[in-house]
Amino acid sequence: MGLVNTPPLSAQDDAALLALVKRGDEQAMATLFDRYSKVVYSVALRVLRDPASAEDILQEVFMQVWRSPDGFVATRGSLGGWLAVVARNRSIDALRRKKPMDQVEDMALAAPFNLANEAERNNMMERARGIIIKLPVEQRKTLEMAFFDGLTHSEIAEMTGDPLGTVKTRIRSALTTLRKAFQA
Repeated sequence: MGLVNTPPLSAQDDAALLALVKRGDEQAMATLFDRYSKVVYSVALRVLRDPASAEDILQEVFMQVWRSPDGFVATRGSLGGWLAVVARNRSIDALRRKKPMDQVEDMALAAPFNLANEAERNNMMERARGIIIKLPVEQRKTLEMAFFDGLTHSEIAEMTGDPLGTVKTRIRSALTTLRKAFQA
């Protein structure tokens, strides 16, 4: 799946899609699945450590959304975070069914951190990647050299042969584009 065609994520989009799902719109459901299935699957896989069981949880979670789109309350958080929590809870339930003699509280789960926050962070990272990939090539390359390669502005100017002012302008323009996209 490419990030170039990924639309920016927003709570408003999710609410609109859920409203369409409520009316039985299969395309809206497919869009939600495309948007959040990786998060749901990865949470289930972390808890269950079994790809087949994680796929079952993925299916259960999205069937729940299809049958009861009103189950999500937007004022309590993001849809992605809610789906991650639902996937985690269903995965723990699946563990309980598999090992009824073991106490779930005694099991070491692979994700000791807040799954909802992790899912939200992953969504933000995907959104940032989608924005960065759409930047003009010069801006993207300069931004990547500064933030991912750890080069100073002067080092970038020396490596690319561009004037230092041009390097600074490209980075500032790229950051402005990112900021505007996140505020939209």
